[in-house]
Amino acid sequence: MYYPRSLVKFIVLGFILVSVPLIFALYKLNMALNELTLQSRESVVNSVITARLSRQFLEQAGTLERLARQYTILEDRAVLDDYVQVREMLAETRGQLIQLDPKNNDNKSLRGAMEEEENLFQLLQKYKSSKSNKEDDEKIAEGYRAFVANSQAVQQAAYSTAMSSVDQLRETADAGRRHWQIWLWTAVIIAILLAVFFTLLIARPIQQIDQAIRQLGAADFSKEIEVHGPSDLRYLGQRLEWLRARLQTLEEQQTKFLRNLSHELKTPLTAVREGTELLRDGVGGNLKEEQREILHIVRENTLSLQRMIEDLLQYHQSRVMEPNVLLPVDLADIIRHVVRDHRLAAWGRLISFEEKLLPLLVTGDAKKITTIVDNLVSNAIKYSPRLGKIRLVVSADKGGARLEVIDEGPGIPEHERERVFESFFQGAPPSEDRIKGSGLGLTIAREYALAHGGRIVVKSRNDGHNGARLVLWLPFWTSTLPLISKQKATVEGTP
Repeated sequence: MYYPRSLVKFIVLGFILVSVPLIFALYKLNMALNELTLQSRESVVNSVITARLSRQFLEQAGTLERLARQYTILEDRAVLDDYVQVREMLAETRGQLIQLDPKNNDNKSLRGAMEEEENLFQLLQKYKSSKSNKEDDEKIAEGYRAFVANSQAVQQAAYSTAMSSVDQLRETADAGRRHWQIWLWTAVIIAILLAVFFTLLIARPIQQIDQAIRQLGAADFSKEIEVHGPSDLRYLGQRLEWLRARLQTLEEQQTKFLRNLSHELKTPLTAVREGTELLRDGVGGNLKEEQREILHIVRENTLSLQRMIEDLLQYHQSRVMEPNVLLPVDLADIIRHVVRDHRLAAWGRLISFEEKLLPLLVTGDAKKITTIVDNLVSNAIKYSPRLGKIRLVVSADKGGARLEVIDEGPGIPEHERERVFESFFQGAPPSEDRIKGSGLGLTIAREYALAHGGRIVVKSRNDGHNGARLVLWLPFWTSTLPLISKQKATVEGTP
């Protein structure tokens, strides 16, 4: 699809296209209003003039009747001359009425009045008063009564014409209102459709950029980044693709560097450890107390260095956090396996375990869940005092399995409860000169938990004693009820 070169131009183009239907509708509405205004103005003016002329026509008709009566009585030529003048004015008024509305030319009342007046005028010109001419007097009187009646009918017809114009104007306004509503709704619908269309076109490349940024933020460099849209957004997508390729290269270099570093460090480190173990076993002869103390320091620092290297490699591998496979995992079995692996280190300092495990199936990768539990348990052992006790409790909680690891160590201050999950953060060092950690164990545990749809939080102990309580929550294998091993449910009496 064709896009303008700039996002700004594309937005302006969309704004213009969306505005065109509305502007056209406003234009049509303005034209219709102007036409209606002109029609109403013309109708009002014509109605006023027609009313005035019809009233004037009636007054002139009355004047002619009065002059005709005077003439039949006086037979004064001056009265007849006045009659002629008024008659001319009547003809002029009739012409103006016809000019205002040519349809009045067919008006029976107006035509009849003028024909009646013409006949009466002919009689007046021939009129001579005498006793034997009473028939003409009655004919003239009756004719002028009919003439005035026709003049009144002309006025009534003018009034009806004015009312008809008002009704026609009202019908025109109603029809125009219906057309205006059709035009307006059509323009609004077209504008909305165009607005939605351009919004989708603009949102698509922005959404692609957002997905690309999220992809880079999740350290997923496997998919190429491609952005469709205006040139400036395509250019931004190209720069993000360059960044992705660059980060992928750096990631590969880092992986290669860590592999080489671990290999190069493990070889001399293994030799040092073997040498210290041989000296400790007395292969090189008996050692003095001072020498044994130095050997102990070397051995402890060698173990610390080895643990740091392993944590660093494991942390680098944990960046690919998503589980490899999603299978039902018995959390209780994982915990027992981890406790068995740490039993020797715990016995060395007389640390005991108290287990209250409900056999619940969670969803995830068994290896990664083992790493989570291992880091939680090793952290509890590291900070537990001699003769301490570590409690491991598994229970069902809101659609998932809840593991609580509770120790009797110094605990975690409230202001450090979120920071302990940060990379390389280390709180107060453990007592009794134990090996210091790398600050990556809890970070790896939380990242694995989040990748499984779970979470890890630090809370205070419920009994008020010193110690840390780390709570792990993982979702059940099913989305409704936990699946419990039938054999273990029979043994432990779990419903």
